[in-house]
Amino acid sequence: MVFGSSGLVGRQLIPLLQEKYTVLTVGRQSGNSWIINLENEWSSDTFPNRIDSVIYLAQSEKFHDFPQFAESIFRVNTLSLLKALDYARRAGAQIFVYTSTGGVYAKSDEPLKEETDLSLSGELRYYVSTKICGEILAENYNSFMNVVILRPFFIYGPGQRKEMLIPRLVERVRNGQPIQLIGENGLYINPIYVDDAAYAIRQALTLDKSYKINIAGSEILSIRQIGELIGQALGKDVIFEQKSGTSDQIIGSIEKMCQLLWRPRITFAEGLQRYINSIS
Repeated sequence: MVFGSSGLVGRQLIPLLQEKYTVLTVGRQSGNSWIINLENEWSSDTFPNRIDSVIYLAQSEKFHDFPQFAESIFRVNTLSLLKALDYARRAGAQIFVYTSTGGVYAKSDEPLKEETDLSLSGELRYYVSTKICGEILAENYNSFMNVVILRPFFIYGPGQRKEMLIPRLVERVRNGQPIQLIGENGLYINPIYVDDAAYAIRQALTLDKSYKINIAGSEILSIRQIGELIGQALGKDVIFEQKSGTSDQIIGSIEKMCQLLWRPRITFAEGLQRYINSIS
C-alpha cells in the first residue's frame, strides 16, 4: 500500500512496483484505491485486514505556509503517518518505508551521513520538526516490523511543482531573471533524478531489518553550475546575482544507499534535459 501515490515520486514508483507487487494506493485524486485527503480526519476501516508492506510518500504541499497551515502540515506529515503505521502493525505488515527529508540534518562541512546530528534550524524548521517527529514515531514500531526511514535530497523530474528548486531555477533562466548566489558559487547540493529515487525506494522493500538511508545523487553541484547547465540546455545566457557570504552545502552521503539500495545512474545533465523536454 502506497500513501501519496500521485506525487512526483509516486507517479514513477507505482509502475515499478506493479512489475513485482499487487499495489494499493491512497491519495486525493481519482484512480487511487482509496481517495483520502490526509489533511482531514480519515479511517483505515475499509483497508484490507492483511498487508505485506506500506510505503508512506505523502507530505504536505503547504510546507512553506507556517503558521497559516500548521495543523494541515502536521496532519499530513505526522498524524496521518502515525495512523498508517498503526494500520500496518494491525494488518501484519513486514516492512514500512517512510520518506522523511534530508532537511533534518544540522549544517556540516562534510557530506551528511545518517549518523549526523539532526537540527531544527532554518526557515522550514516547523516542516522539519514534523518530519523528525515522524521519524521518532516510526522508530517506535521497529519491534513490530522493519521500519526503513529514507531521507531524500532534492529529488527532481517531470511533473514537479513549480515552487521546488530545480523548476524554479529553470523558470528564472527561461524568463531572463537572475539567480541569486550566496558566496561565489552558491549552495552545493547533490540532487537525484526521480527515476533513481523510485528505484531506490522499491529496493527498500527487500531489506531484512530497519535502517535510516539517505536518497541523493552522485554529482555534487553548486547553484552556479546548475544554472550554467540550465542555460546550456535552454540555449540562454544566465544572469547571476552574487551576495556576500560563504557558500553552504547540503550534501547527502550516498554510501549506504549505494550499498543497500541503488546506485544513481542518471546524470544531472540528462535528468535536467528530461525535465526541460517535459515542459517545452
